[in-house]
Amino acid sequence: MAQRDEIVGFLDKLLDSVGFPDYGPNGLQVPWAVEVSSVVTGVSATRELFEIAVEKGAEMVLVHHGIFWGDAGALSEMQAGRLRTLLANDLNLVAYHLPLDAHPSVGNNALLIEELGLALEESFGDYKGRPIGFVATSPGVSGDELSETIASRLGREPLHLAYGPETIQRVAVIAGSAPDYIEAAAAAECDAFITGEPAERVNSAAKELGIHFYAAGHHATEKLGVQRLGEALVEHFGVTHEFVDIPNPI
Repeated sequence: MAQRDEIVGFLDKLLDSVGFPDYGPNGLQVPWAVEVSSVVTGVSATRELFEIAVEKGAEMVLVHHGIFWGDAGALSEMQAGRLRTLLANDLNLVAYHLPLDAHPSVGNNALLIEELGLALEESFGDYKGRPIGFVATSPGVSGDELSETIASRLGREPLHLAYGPETIQRVAVIAGSAPDYIEAAAAAECDAFITGEPAERVNSAAKELGIHFYAAGHHATEKLGVQRLGEALVEHFGVTHEFVDIPNPI
């Protein structure tokens, strides 16, 4: 059994999340049980995930995408339903968004680079003064080979816009939804850019910039970080942990 606030403090410090510019609050979003023996992790805070956490006897749900975004206003019926599930079952909700993308060892981008067999080189992708992605080096693969590796490691075929050079040496990576960083990737002299979601405008951008673009899935590119956080909590606090992967084709 561990103290909730000690767990949150540990994660805040590990991810340097306090004051990190973001689209919503990081850390403890919904407080409830003060003692935690079991943690369920998942990519996104949904009622389905919360209900599974209840079935598994967890006191804490730890996610990448929380339930509060932007300027908080009145709750929608959907948000209220999610909150009712949390509060009725003594569940804490903890979420880390951009700080979890940006971390150089437990973050989504760093772990994705490792998973794809690339070598992390330098920070990339400024968001309000903080880098959120990385540039990695490749052993010299073709665009099709990198596409095949993404499909094999992430379990889904990426959208590949093959406008880059025959051999890929430098790859920019920002998991999730970051298609508009394609120009920054080209400016960083990268041969390819990997993110989760595409946008209509990136096809012409990739063609004009002469760069490979891969949309490998928002959900698929952001599963690794929160799992690693759960493992860290097991090691540091002795709690039990289970990652619940709710399929998402986006």
